[in-house]
Amino acid sequence: MAQTYPVKPVRSVAPYSPGSGPDAVMRILSERLSRSWGQQLVIDNKPGANGFLAISDAKRAAPDGYTLLQVDNTHMALQPHVFKQLPYDPVKDFEPVAPVYFTNFFVVVAANSPWNNVGDLIKAAKAAPGDITYGSWGIGSVAHVGATMLEAATNSKMMHVPFKDMGSVYTSVATGDIKWAFGTAATAGPMYQAKKVKFLALAAPKRLPGYADVPTVAEAGGPAGFEVKTWVGLFAPTGTPKATIDKLNADVGNVLATAEVKDRLATFGFEPYIGPPSELTEAMKRDSRMFGEVVKRAKIALD
Repeated sequence: MAQTYPVKPVRSVAPYSPGSGPDAVMRILSERLSRSWGQQLVIDNKPGANGFLAISDAKRAAPDGYTLLQVDNTHMALQPHVFKQLPYDPVKDFEPVAPVYFTNFFVVVAANSPWNNVGDLIKAAKAAPGDITYGSWGIGSVAHVGATMLEAATNSKMMHVPFKDMGSVYTSVATGDIKWAFGTAATAGPMYQAKKVKFLALAAPKRLPGYADVPTVAEAGGPAGFEVKTWVGLFAPTGTPKATIDKLNADVGNVLATAEVKDRLATFGFEPYIGPPSELTEAMKRDSRMFGEVVKRAKIALD
């Protein structure tokens, strides 16, 4: 089967809106995989409901390799800790196919913010516990959980302001309605390029190419080793043939390894995440432990 697969179009279901970062990357993959397969990789966007619409759709699909699911660590490692009941089990209902990319988060403040580094932010938060506001695109989002991680790591207390959509977060940071937020190069980058916001630091072990002048959190007066990131991967319904998964993994990895695709991903601030299916399994376990501890400590719940 691996030699002949695919013999018909493959559908990739995703909880992301058309034009979003993950969608743009999937379209880059689709273009190249469709060409090499001689069959279309069709992207089926089903945004909304915390990803439940897309994930439930993929869960119901036949495990034949012709339905894939594109999701991130929010869906597969974080949401099980913030929802008492989920319409899916990340481990039992799906099999990892291939990691695709990861992206780290910047500490974003207004362009005219008096803070010049993370140390300034932490100092302000400690001077006025609960007064410094930060935004996210929802309770239990990676941006929210990341901020609670920063609070715990610095023994500080700040005020969370959740928004209904991602764009509003950075608009509110730029206008000073909230003091800061975590954002990626894809989400906050346009406002950074327009000089409406500035990046105090990157929550990563090393600086990001293209943003080499932005220090890491540790370099900017924050806690050592502090990291907040999202990874995106492809999954398939449980029972999908191993030979098919192995072929998909190899084909996706080959596309991500090309210089052209690496350059395209870099424009979003994304880094290719190439590895076997077991890499996703380990990432899920690692992130689930981390998120579980943070959620329990911060008492975050969505139902």
